[in-house]
Amino acid sequence: MVKNLSDKVKYIGVDDLDLDLFESQYIVPEGMAYNSYIILDQKVAVLDTADARKADEWKANLKEALAGRQPDYLVVHHMEPDHSALIAWALAHFPALTLVASAKAIQMLEQFFEGIKIEGRTLPVKEGSELELGEHKLRFIGAPMVHWPEVMVSFDETDGALYSADAFGKFGALSKCGFYGRDDDDWSCEARRYYFNIVGKYGSPVRTLLGKTAQLAIRTIRPLHGPILEDNLSEYINLYNIWCNYDVETEGIFIACASIHGGTLAAAEKLADILRAKGAERVVVSDLCRSDFAENVEDAFRHSKLVVAASSYDAGVFTPMYEFLHRLQIKGFCNRKVAIVENGSWAPSAGRVMKEMLSSMSNIEIVEPMVTIKSRMKQADIPALESLADALLQ
Repeated sequence: MVKNLSDKVKYIGVDDLDLDLFESQYIVPEGMAYNSYIILDQKVAVLDTADARKADEWKANLKEALAGRQPDYLVVHHMEPDHSALIAWALAHFPALTLVASAKAIQMLEQFFEGIKIEGRTLPVKEGSELELGEHKLRFIGAPMVHWPEVMVSFDETDGALYSADAFGKFGALSKCGFYGRDDDDWSCEARRYYFNIVGKYGSPVRTLLGKTAQLAIRTIRPLHGPILEDNLSEYINLYNIWCNYDVETEGIFIACASIHGGTLAAAEKLADILRAKGAERVVVSDLCRSDFAENVEDAFRHSKLVVAASSYDAGVFTPMYEFLHRLQIKGFCNRKVAIVENGSWAPSAGRVMKEMLSSMSNIEIVEPMVTIKSRMKQADIPALESLADALLQ
């Protein structure tokens, strides 16, 4: 797709509707967009390439946009292969091309392209560096660990465009979710799932980046994934501030359940019913065994409180719950109240393991009492669930 963004700036990115798993782990039912841009000024700058899966389409878009001109620069904001796979091709195809990137990104080139010839072909940039193109001028801003160490973003004062790399990205092909954020029925849903699973561990670097960009007169955000954002930028930035500070976005209780034969799930659903009857406005129950793990991670970060309910298994905890809590550990889950429901037929062990894993996370308050179910929930278990519901709603 080639689309005019202004008289001198075009979009030349590509959609991938056949991708089964992004980063070989995240389901993408609406596909994925690999965004790329070109500025056709006195000098021509291509901003990032695309994934090798879509090489032919990207090359065709580039050729159409160039209309016979030769690019002077290839700006690399991020070295991850879904954005950089065609760097070596571009350097070989355009002999006068100069690659513009952070020093760390330039160091990484040989890791991805064995034998690449870059002597005299690179222009290292750092915080505050500028690239004069004519009417347009890119100012570079360091964004290390958002979410790789070599990342730069750039700002073009001419049209107020922030080229934000993976920040403000989301899952979904543009042909499915819309080219602009205003065309997207629910930007926050897939942007939240993307943020907490891809970038979420790095809240502090994201806060630093937001602080750097707060003084810029941003009129549009052009990420490497997902729609271009122009309208209501304050709403997108406010969500990012909530997310990167690990604050509560939605008051509510997320119940994550890992049940082998259905007994634990029945207890989790009963707890949800009790919570609703006591006035909880939002209670969400998820069966970890049959749902998207990335969406479960997203929901844990989104809500103010979490309940983990799991069966005991091999003297530990049922594996879907272990995997869920491990994901939360490595993504930096923190600042939440968490309640525990365990099930065990002869030697309950799930509660102990879940508590140990939660205790390794920052600022997690374990809500008492922990509830233990033996095989199947019985009438005698209801008072303990009632007490837990009361504690959660305090």
